[in-house]
Amino acid sequence: MEVSCHLRCRLVGMLMVVMLVGVQKIPSSSAQTTQRFQFTVEWKKVSRLCHTKPLLTVNGEYPGPTIAVHEGDDVEVKVTNRIAQNTTIHWHGIRQLRTGWADGPAYITQCPINGGKSYTYKFKVVDQRGTLFWHAHYAWQRASIYGAFIIYPRLPYPFSAPIQAEIPIIFGEWWNGDVDTVEKEMTMYGAGPNLSDAYTINGLPGPLYPCSNEDTFKQTVERGKTYMLRIINAALNDELFFAVANHTLTVVEIDAVYTKPFKTNAIMIAPGQTTNILLTADQLPDSSGMFVMAARPYVTGIFPFDNSTTIGFLRYKQPRIAEKTKIPTIPNGSFALGNLPEMTDTEFATEFSNKLRSLGSPQYPCNVPKTVDKRVMISISLNLQDCPANKTCKGYKGKSFFASMNNQSFVRPSSSILECYYKNLKIINKYAGFPEKPPREFDYTGGNPMTQNMNTEFGSKLLVVPYGTNLELVLQGTNLLNEENHPIHVHGHNFFIVGKGFGNFNAAKDPSKYNLVDPVERNTVAVPSGGWAAIRFKADNPGVWFIHCHLEAHTSWGLAMGFIVKNGPGPSQRLLPPPPDLPSC
Repeated sequence: MEVSCHLRCRLVGMLMVVMLVGVQKIPSSSAQTTQRFQFTVEWKKVSRLCHTKPLLTVNGEYPGPTIAVHEGDDVEVKVTNRIAQNTTIHWHGIRQLRTGWADGPAYITQCPINGGKSYTYKFKVVDQRGTLFWHAHYAWQRASIYGAFIIYPRLPYPFSAPIQAEIPIIFGEWWNGDVDTVEKEMTMYGAGPNLSDAYTINGLPGPLYPCSNEDTFKQTVERGKTYMLRIINAALNDELFFAVANHTLTVVEIDAVYTKPFKTNAIMIAPGQTTNILLTADQLPDSSGMFVMAARPYVTGIFPFDNSTTIGFLRYKQPRIAEKTKIPTIPNGSFALGNLPEMTDTEFATEFSNKLRSLGSPQYPCNVPKTVDKRVMISISLNLQDCPANKTCKGYKGKSFFASMNNQSFVRPSSSILECYYKNLKIINKYAGFPEKPPREFDYTGGNPMTQNMNTEFGSKLLVVPYGTNLELVLQGTNLLNEENHPIHVHGHNFFIVGKGFGNFNAAKDPSKYNLVDPVERNTVAVPSGGWAAIRFKADNPGVWFIHCHLEAHTSWGLAMGFIVKNGPGPSQRLLPPPPDLPSC
C-alpha cells in the first residue's frame, strides 16, 4: 500500500509538471528517478506599465517556468544561452551535496555560460521537500530570470488540512528601463541604483500602477476550501510584507523546511526566502467576489526605495458571477487592507520572525549542533570609499558606496574558485585568510555612522574549515552609513538561527539565551536592522560556497564572502569530479 501511494503521488506530480509548469521535458528512459528539463535563456519583448522592452527570459516566460520534482529525484537542467551576455543559473536552497559544480554563482563555482553555449546542471534532491526557487546568478539578470522550484515530499504533509490546490506566488520587481544599465551606472559612479518602477505578483504589477488593470494576478478559490500558497520573494532589493484582506494565514513551511504551524494576519519575507502558508476561503464575499491580496516593502534604511504596492485578487467562485468579473474600482489609487503592516513596522517583522520554529518531530528532527568547533563573528557594513583621482563619484559626499564583511569587500576573480581549488588544492593558500572577527572592535550599532566609517579592503579571501566542523557565524549588523535589515544567504548548507537580537552581540551573555531545542532552519536569514543573528550548521558539504546579502545592490558593492569546506576522509565526503561540459573562462 505504501509503494502504490508513493507511485500515485509521483504520477500526480509528473502530471502537474506537464500540465501546469510549462517546461519542455526531454524524453528519458528513467523518468521516474531522473527529471530532465530544457532551459533557453533568450530575449523577449514584454510590456508592463505602458512600456515595452526586451526582457531576459527563460523559454520566453516571465516569470520563468516552474520546476516540479520529487524528494530523492536526480535533476538535470540543460541551460542553453542564446544571448550575447554570459549567464548562470542558481538553484536557490538546493544543498548540492558534493555537486558544487551545479550551484551556479558566477566565478565562485563555475565560469559563466557564454553566448551560444550550453551547460547541463546535474544534482540530486536529498532530504529536502517544499518550495524553493531558481534564478540567474550573473550580474543583475535575476531581475527577470527566476522561477519556482517545487519538491514534492515522499510522505504526506505533516499537517491535517486537506489542500484543494497549491498556488505559487512569486514576488518580483519591474524596471521600465534597462536593468543592465542600472547596474553598470551604479558600479561606474559608486552611487545607489535607480529604483524599480513596480513590484509584481507572478510578473503582474496590478491596478495601482499605470496601464496595469489587465496585468493583475487573480486566483479563483471555492468557499470552504483550503489552499497552499507557495510564496517566493524573488525581488532584487526589497523585503516585503504580504497579506490577504479578511483572511488568516497559517505558516507551515519556510525555505523548504516544515515549521510548527502558527496563524498570522500577514508575513514578512526577505529576498531569497520562501514561505508556504495555508489559506482557508472562509469569508463571505461581496457582489464582486473579490478580496485584495497585497505586497509592499518592509523598510529599515534611509536610502531611497520603491514605496509602491502591488496587489492581486482572491476571487471566490460563485455560480451567479461570471469568471471574467471585472476588477473592482479602486478610488484614487488607494485601497484598504488593515492587516497589511506599515512599511516601517519592525515590531511586526520581529514578532513574525520570533514565531518561526522548526517542526522538530521524530520524523523531521531539528538537528541543530549543540556545541560548536568554531565561532566566527562577521560585521556587516555599508562603506564609503574615497573617490580616486580623475574619477567622478556620485555617492554620499562625492564618494563611492561599497559594502563589506569584516571590512573585506568581496571581488569575484576572473576564473572559477571551485575549479582552481579542485585542480590544485594547494591554491587554498591563495584564498585563505578571511578574518574570523572584525579588524577592530567598536560600537557596531550605536556609534556615529560617519566618523566610524572605514574605507574597505578589496579581495577574495575565503574562510576555510575542515569537513564536519560545527560552525557558528555571528552576523553583526552595523549602523555605518545606515542601519538596515540584511537578508544573508548561505550556499551549500541549511543553517539554524539559534539567536537574534538588537544592538551589539555579547559573547559572554547572549549564547546562554540561544534556542537549541527548536530553532528555525533555513537558507536565508534576515539579520535585524541594528542587530545581530547567530546561525549554526555542520559544514559537511565539501567544496567552495558563497555567502552574500540577497539585496543585489549590496552584493554588487561587495557584501559577500566565501568559504571552503575541505574534503573529508571518506570517499562519500569528497567533492565529485567536475562534469565534462563545465564552462571555461
